[in-house]
Amino acid sequence: MDGLDEIIGEFLVESHENLDQLDRDLIALERDPSSTALLASVFRTIHTIKGTSGFLAFSILESVTHVGESLLARLRDGELSLTPGLTSLLLEVVDAVRALLTNIEHEGGEGTETYDDLVARLSAVLDGQLPDDPAPTAAPAAAVAEPEDDAAEPGTDLGEHAGEVLAEVAAVIEAATHAPLEVVPLPAPVPAAVPAPAAAEHHEEPGEARKSVADSTIRVDVSLLDSLMNLVGELVLTRNQMLQRVASREDVELARTTHRLNLVAGELQEGVMKMRLQQIDTLWSKLPRVVRDLSVQLGKNVELDMRGRETELDKTILEAVRDPLTHLVRNSIDHGIETPEARIAKGKPAQGTLSMRAFHEGGQVNIEIRDDGAGIDPAKLREKAVSKGLLDRETATRLNDHEAVNLIFTPGFSTAEGVTNVSGRGVGMDVVRTNIEKIGGAIDLTSEVGEGTTVRIRIPLTLAIIPALVVAANGNRFAIPQVNLLELVRLDAAQAATAIETVHGSPVYRLRGRLLPLVDLREQLDLPAVERETTYVVVLKADNQQYGLVVDDILDTEEIVVKPLGHQLRHLPLYAGATIMGDGAVALILDATALARRAGMTPESELGLAGAGATDGDEDVASLLLVELGDGRRAAIPVAAVDRLEEIERGRVERAGHHEVVQYRGQILPLVRLDHVLHGDGGHPGLSTLQVVVCRQGEQRAGVVVSAIHDIVETALDTRTPLDSTGGDGSAVVSGHVTELVDIAQVFAGLPADRLAWSA
Repeated sequence: MDGLDEIIGEFLVESHENLDQLDRDLIALERDPSSTALLASVFRTIHTIKGTSGFLAFSILESVTHVGESLLARLRDGELSLTPGLTSLLLEVVDAVRALLTNIEHEGGEGTETYDDLVARLSAVLDGQLPDDPAPTAAPAAAVAEPEDDAAEPGTDLGEHAGEVLAEVAAVIEAATHAPLEVVPLPAPVPAAVPAPAAAEHHEEPGEARKSVADSTIRVDVSLLDSLMNLVGELVLTRNQMLQRVASREDVELARTTHRLNLVAGELQEGVMKMRLQQIDTLWSKLPRVVRDLSVQLGKNVELDMRGRETELDKTILEAVRDPLTHLVRNSIDHGIETPEARIAKGKPAQGTLSMRAFHEGGQVNIEIRDDGAGIDPAKLREKAVSKGLLDRETATRLNDHEAVNLIFTPGFSTAEGVTNVSGRGVGMDVVRTNIEKIGGAIDLTSEVGEGTTVRIRIPLTLAIIPALVVAANGNRFAIPQVNLLELVRLDAAQAATAIETVHGSPVYRLRGRLLPLVDLREQLDLPAVERETTYVVVLKADNQQYGLVVDDILDTEEIVVKPLGHQLRHLPLYAGATIMGDGAVALILDATALARRAGMTPESELGLAGAGATDGDEDVASLLLVELGDGRRAAIPVAAVDRLEEIERGRVERAGHHEVVQYRGQILPLVRLDHVLHGDGGHPGLSTLQVVVCRQGEQRAGVVVSAIHDIVETALDTRTPLDSTGGDGSAVVSGHVTELVDIAQVFAGLPADRLAWSA
């Protein structure tokens, strides 16, 4: 019943407002019967009330508004002319509708009055019997009643200028309602079938006013809310300054006052933020029409399933994701879900399903868009990327399936065979990603051929006031949004000397067995390097990548007010905005995704996209992990196939059938001796630890055991030979040594083809 209660509540609010407008429109229409605009407005209002009342099974209300609508239709079509008698009759319809709405709100039903006489008189007019014009009468006593004597007594806050004050208030409210936005949640009305016991037990005292549901809400212009949010932001800045100042003084009274200011500012901030929150259903409610129209256009049958409609987020965020979500929905129907004939041929139901889910998690809003369509074939995307010149063939071959599927976010990339009014121009998914990242969000896509595609979006609740970590570099302060923050690491000089390693010339930190690439903030900002006695690492996650940001110092966490950068600074890619600190100084807000991209750790950088340092195709360039076998030979494993490097105690090795295995990160990981694959002598059995390269082929994983791990290099394989020990990829001169190029397919050839890592 909650959904029905909400619908009834919205119906009551809108209808009460519309009835007030009807009164004004009918009076104005009586003065100017030729106004088609006024007549059309009155007709639309009555038509809307009639349609909704029928849907909600309010039969008396429907019958009254139906006859009134028929009369208005005659007036609109010119079959009748408006007379004072007809105006009075229509005003009676308005009064009847208002009375019925009041009964529905307070008693849970329409009441016992059926308004048969009014319906009969309206029907008579429709049959050609016009009503008599009303004789002038004195105004009802209630309308002209003088105010009570004590209304002007001192202490009532109104006094003799009450009319002027109320007129000014009315003018302000009327000026503020030209662009409506509902900002006060509706009280749940009483279901029609269940009268409210509280209403039955309550006895109103004489003169006691009963508030309607319309009286408990107000519509406010969005610009007023934006202005209020800006003022709250300034208050938060002032609060932060006060908190910083009071911490350095021994003034108990000032501390007490500042504490009170802190509480009030916090509550005010929370209240204003709630006022700006809107349910995502305000956006989703328009999608069924989009799905229906596009399905008809493409000859498809699609069911739309939406869950989490009540999930709330800031209006600014909601507007920012409107176009990206619409584009993703259109893509799912156009590219994903097949025609009924194709689905039946694949053994699927003729009707496809497009599911959308929204939920809060970790201080962010998560949105999932899932279809049960054909999915995305990573092989086709690799081929498409090569044919469009976005990747060379070797780089495309090294991509795993997830990386290949996410090629669709590359600018200019499209899987459509031809250009239509729906898709195929290569413009869209890159813009979707850019718009999501502009508001501090992230987007990821997974797909399975024949099963469907899922897009996951994570976006912040609001952009105005956010929690952030304040760090320092070269004496300057920077803010990092906490949505990107995973953890903090502190290393003294001795720890840093052993824990921070260098791979391919880049520093990495082994965090709980995983190599974490490090990015020095000084280096990214082109600041001079320094020797640090203590190394502070801020572990961040951006664009589904984890990395450690090395900073000079970690200062504090606080709520910051996000200020946009000026036009002169918007070309700087590493900053998402600015904020004012407690001492009045400006701190720039770091963009974690932009930092990762500049450091070369995003998928685009790893894939070596054309135009970003790729070669012209005359040279065979490869990124290789150099290892050593037991007999001293060199071998090279493609870096694209390497997950991580590990040292594993020999005592942890167990057996499963003919295979060596190890319990690893909650799985049973099979081990492959590279010496055996390349027909070597078996390595060094006396060593207490094994050097293991965890490799992948598609979704399969295996640990490749080598004698030593040397380095990662990126080199042109310009001196090659087909000679090797397996008939695989041949050999080449790498770093001055003849090196066998490992074929990953041969590494996995001796293992079961379907599952390489079983749950432990």
